[in-house]
Amino acid sequence: MTREGGIFQAVISPAIIVFALAILPVVAWTWVAASAEKPSSQESPGEKLIKANDCASCHAVDVRVVGPAYRDVAKKYRGQPNAVQKLSQKIKQGGYGDWGQVPMKPHPALTNAQLRQMVTWILSRGGPPAKKSAAAAGDSAQPKAASKMYAYPLANGATVKFDFPVFVEGKDQKVTKDVFSGYEMYNSYCFRCHGQDVTGSEIAPDLRHSLNAGMTEQQFLSMAMAGRPEKGMPSWAGFLSAKEVKQVYEYVKGRSLDLVPVGRPPSESD
Repeated sequence: MTREGGIFQAVISPAIIVFALAILPVVAWTWVAASAEKPSSQESPGEKLIKANDCASCHAVDVRVVGPAYRDVAKKYRGQPNAVQKLSQKIKQGGYGDWGQVPMKPHPALTNAQLRQMVTWILSRGGPPAKKSAAAAGDSAQPKAASKMYAYPLANGATVKFDFPVFVEGKDQKVTKDVFSGYEMYNSYCFRCHGQDVTGSEIAPDLRHSLNAGMTEQQFLSMAMAGRPEKGMPSWAGFLSAKEVKQVYEYVKGRSLDLVPVGRPPSESD
């Protein structure tokens, strides 16, 4: 660097100029690639409405929960000229029959414009199935193929096998976080009708008997989400997620076989 006439002038060597010109394309390409890989955080109006309502309690994009997967709905109605109108009416009025006997609750407060936006987004889900990560698969309430089985001895000498763990291995009969969460939710919401600690009541069926009579996890989930209005049982869709109902099921299943004791069970967090 030199100073002439009170002004500093930088003297840059030719080697520095050549080096700068050489790395400029690399820097530019790295910036462009990073920008292209950055996922868009924008959501369509229909997707926002679906997330804001109770739809996620009974539906998912790729797998059946209580109701059909959005991808299956899109495939069924693909190409039908009245698909938007028909599905909008189904969401607004509710009903059952097209995908089974579990009724979908009505949504009368949604406007016609909102319904069109929601249905448009659902119908756009009809592409090829997306690859799901192990973490995403763990959030699903669906049974997992070839899942690990857990064996537990009963008081009568028999052995029962579950596709979920009731106790933490090596923790001296401490229940898992999922079973403990199921205990907390059951004794916060379900006990009023089905009895404290799943001990039965005169108001609603004893869930221990229901499970021992053959009620499956999917039937338990469907019943909880849809409710039974004719029997006075409310729908829990929109209040509890499918994962939370599955946790309640795991707790009730443990209680139905007297694996989980009455009262607060010891948990791995203790």
